[in-house]
Amino acid sequence: MRAKSSRTVRDLRRENRTAVLRRLYFDGPQSRLALGPATGLSSGSVSNVVGELLAEGLVEEAGSVDSAGGRPRTLLRVSPGSGCMIGVDVGETRIRVELFDLALTELARMELPLATDGQGDGAGGGPGEATGGGTGRGPDGGTGGDPGPHGRYEVGIVVGHVRDGIAEVLRAADVPAERLLGVGIGVPGIVAHTPEDGAVVHGQTTGWDAVPLERLLRETGAVPESVPYLIDNGSKTLGQAEMWFGAGRGVSEAVVVLFGSGVGACVIGEGTESGRAIEWGHLTVRVRGRRCRCGSQGCLEAYAGAEALLERWREAGGRPPTGADEETALTSMLTAAYPPEGSDAEPDATALAVLEETAEYLGAGFADLINLFQPERILVGGWAGLQLGSRFLETVKPHAAAFALRYPAERTRIELGTLGPDAVTVGAAILPLEAFFARGGRRTDSPPEAPVPTWQPALQHRVTS
Repeated sequence: MRAKSSRTVRDLRRENRTAVLRRLYFDGPQSRLALGPATGLSSGSVSNVVGELLAEGLVEEAGSVDSAGGRPRTLLRVSPGSGCMIGVDVGETRIRVELFDLALTELARMELPLATDGQGDGAGGGPGEATGGGTGRGPDGGTGGDPGPHGRYEVGIVVGHVRDGIAEVLRAADVPAERLLGVGIGVPGIVAHTPEDGAVVHGQTTGWDAVPLERLLRETGAVPESVPYLIDNGSKTLGQAEMWFGAGRGVSEAVVVLFGSGVGACVIGEGTESGRAIEWGHLTVRVRGRRCRCGSQGCLEAYAGAEALLERWREAGGRPPTGADEETALTSMLTAAYPPEGSDAEPDATALAVLEETAEYLGAGFADLINLFQPERILVGGWAGLQLGSRFLETVKPHAAAFALRYPAERTRIELGTLGPDAVTVGAAILPLEAFFARGGRRTDSPPEAPVPTWQPALQHRVTS
């Protein structure tokens, strides 16, 4: 006996709307005629869906193209102004908040620094200082005059910064909060979801032990109850950005790795099309090795993160610039090891030795990814990963090939991401956009009220209390 399908007419309509919206969004303006073959829908279904989306203002006309002998065909596109999203990157030493329209055009941005020098952020999570894209990166420190590895991530300060950043970008762009499709947030750590508190963050390297971040943000009243928070690991948001719009576009299976002060990764493939964050930085690459900031020993992050790289250079006798933040110090290390072409400077032997040893550790880490997931590509992103750049990657690739199984290694390309150091914020904004598309372009997906059976009103008076 054939099993009865649980899909309803409402489900089919939502799926049809999703198919049309996605095709128009990713492939640019298209005519109704082209949407049929592209989505697999009949011309009647396309016409009905397009009519709905035009009436709701989600789709708009975008010119026309000539047809073969007939009238010009009207092109359609997703209307950029029909909604907005906020993307938040809870970074290593700053929180970046950006407001985007539906086309991912940046409408406003704010950066709020987290303390790195033991001076603190100010009580209660004050608004910080708006910037136009500064890096604000630096070595680990504490807050309130008490330096420590986790001080800068004091939960109240982070929550206050996110609240203030949301308010500021909405004010700067003159956008009412009700227009938001959602607030996406990329965080360090493992994100679990509970019925009571929503997204809960377990961040061992940041000192966050089951922090109910979604509930805490909701309690601030930064956005209306109807606007969802979507919170995930920062590596996953980076991965989504690169797969949707960057170096991973068109690739079915990839691993996107994020290098900052620490190291993370996101796996995309069959069954994980939206990405799955993995704690790659905490694979053991050396038994009883260096102490990692997670508390364990021998983690990849203890050798390959920017913080560990600079610490190892300092221990070996290198001299990072005094008082420099992490980005400046890493630039100095790379320049010392790889002097610019045409320069009379000799490569700094100490910096070069540390980087060559790091390349070997990274090669082992990449080999683990190749053997475990057999991806088409490994994409390297994050501010430190992009700084390390193609020159350093070329020293990593031979080690990865040597440590990995030959067959999958020959089929994996290791490349840099293309979306720049701010891609985590873009990927965070994709979280509510993806959910919006999955709902067929509707702001909520609440089920319709069930119809009342015809007999119920007639018999209601007979029910005894």
